[in-house]
Amino acid sequence: MAGLERCDLKLSGGEVIDGTGAARMRADVAIVDDRIAAIGDLSSVRAGREIDVTGRIVAPGFVDVHTHDDRALLSKPTMDMKVSQGVTSVVVGNCGISLAPLVMDRRPPPPLDLLGTEEWWKYGTFDAFLTAIDEAPASVNAAFLVGHSTLRVGAMDDVYRAARSDEIKTMRGRLEESLDAGASGLSTGLFYAPSEQAPTEEVIEIARALKTHGGRYVTHMRNEGADVVKSLEETFLIGREAGVPVIVSHHKVHGKDNFGRSKETLALFDRYRKSQKIGLDVYPYHASSTVLKADSIAFSNRVMVTWSVPHPEHKGRDLKDVAEEWGVDVYAAAERLQPAGAIYFSMDEDDVQRILSYPQAMFGSDGLPHDEFPHPRLWGTFPRILGHYSRDLGLFPLEEAVRRMTSLSAEEFGLKDRGEVAEGKFADLCVFDARDIIDSATFEDPMTPAAGIDTVIVNGRIVWAEGRCTGERSGRALRQGRA
Repeated sequence: MAGLERCDLKLSGGEVIDGTGAARMRADVAIVDDRIAAIGDLSSVRAGREIDVTGRIVAPGFVDVHTHDDRALLSKPTMDMKVSQGVTSVVVGNCGISLAPLVMDRRPPPPLDLLGTEEWWKYGTFDAFLTAIDEAPASVNAAFLVGHSTLRVGAMDDVYRAARSDEIKTMRGRLEESLDAGASGLSTGLFYAPSEQAPTEEVIEIARALKTHGGRYVTHMRNEGADVVKSLEETFLIGREAGVPVIVSHHKVHGKDNFGRSKETLALFDRYRKSQKIGLDVYPYHASSTVLKADSIAFSNRVMVTWSVPHPEHKGRDLKDVAEEWGVDVYAAAERLQPAGAIYFSMDEDDVQRILSYPQAMFGSDGLPHDEFPHPRLWGTFPRILGHYSRDLGLFPLEEAVRRMTSLSAEEFGLKDRGEVAEGKFADLCVFDARDIIDSATFEDPMTPAAGIDTVIVNGRIVWAEGRCTGERSGRALRQGRA
């Protein structure tokens, strides 16, 4: 901003990584209200508050494109697990599970119960949910997907079958209403029981509503193991038939028999990306986490219990140890623990690194904020990428790592004026020490804040400083097509 004389907040002496992939540069950053007002030598600009960030990186705030934070925005509004790792925006409603539009008077079926029991399912319209977010803002911004499983539970008397034409019409109508309210797309969890009986044609017919709203189709595919290629083909077909962009969630190949197949799947991405818009996200761990399921146990080398309603005392324990203690096999133990969640060690590190290195792969935590003993990705994803994979292993330069957790993500999800350090953009910023940044959360101690994150700013307000939340709740509901 030419001729700027005064700003509200100035970050002085840092190195700016702007999020585009460009080389870092020494520059000050001035903020006025909720926007970046100037970048450069701003020594003559007076500031209401000035922070010396010499020796630090000033980057766009990170965008966590794959979360299950729908309820956390309301129940944990300081969002410690996100701002502590530099995240300033989240995308919620993934894997076919969104908190709206659905009202429940009983515990929802798995995996919807990952978001909470029936008292949280009280938003009959998406507009009502977004209004609740507006009225009680969190410390991070949020963009919203509509869950296919949520739509099915709300429209069908039995979700364990294909939907009838009238039910598809109802689901599509509710999706359209949600998109009108500001939702940015449709997510599916075809891997899960409430949606696994949905034929491809059902998903296509519902997804057709996305095109006129500029929405995207985001999916936890039917299969990430032996049939991973078949599932990718189905995903790309849905995008083509609906005429919309596709994003493959937490791309992986799991099960020992499939180790190394990321070479095959990434080649398929390259092939189809020539003719349609396709994206993907990935988390930096060789273990996954979701509800406790027999088919997931079958292909895992190790299973850890993250929560159990009837047996909460077993959270954090290996399922094998619980089964031995009870004198039963792991499947019987899993049945006795239900409803429950788990961590599954079922991936090969070489595949994880190959997918992380793919230039179009965004980053998402897939963290489960309501698990009693969560996967460490909830607290550690972004510092792990920047510290372990970028700095220590050298998989990609720091500038590239930042690009794929900021501007690429903002572009793919239509987050207007976010994801870059540039004049006129929203002041969502993360200040970190490139030498020290690293994840601290482990599978044994999963809720430890990361090291190396100095200051996190959301819409011009400081939400994290000196190792703690400030109490500022300056996040916003990011409605599709609106700033």
